[in-house]
Amino acid sequence: MYQIEILLPLADNKDKPFKSEYFEQVQQHLTEKFGGLTAFTRTPAEGLWKQSKGSKATHDDIIIFEVLTPTIKKGWWQDYKEELKVIFRQEDIIIKVMKMELV
Repeated sequence: MYQIEILLPLADNKDKPFKSEYFEQVQQHLTEKFGGLTAFTRTPAEGLWKQSKGSKATHDDIIIFEVLTPTIKKGWWQDYKEELKVIFRQEDIIIKVMKMELV
């Protein structure tokens, strides 16, 4: 079994919040494809990173979508990541894949 997490920003690089429809579209698409999902939306997570050593940290409020699937199709996920980068106007979108065992 694989656990896949998608980290999406709540606002663009100019701090303009994304419309809720963007997130609803992702939820609907993943639910249809994988039969369900978990959305961590109540309290945004905080992302911090530096462009280079000594630079000021950049901040994003993010939400996380999580799906479980018995197989991983990397090509599909790479294509979906490119689609999300366009929708959310980002240089990159983090999608984490973790192999797991359910008990």
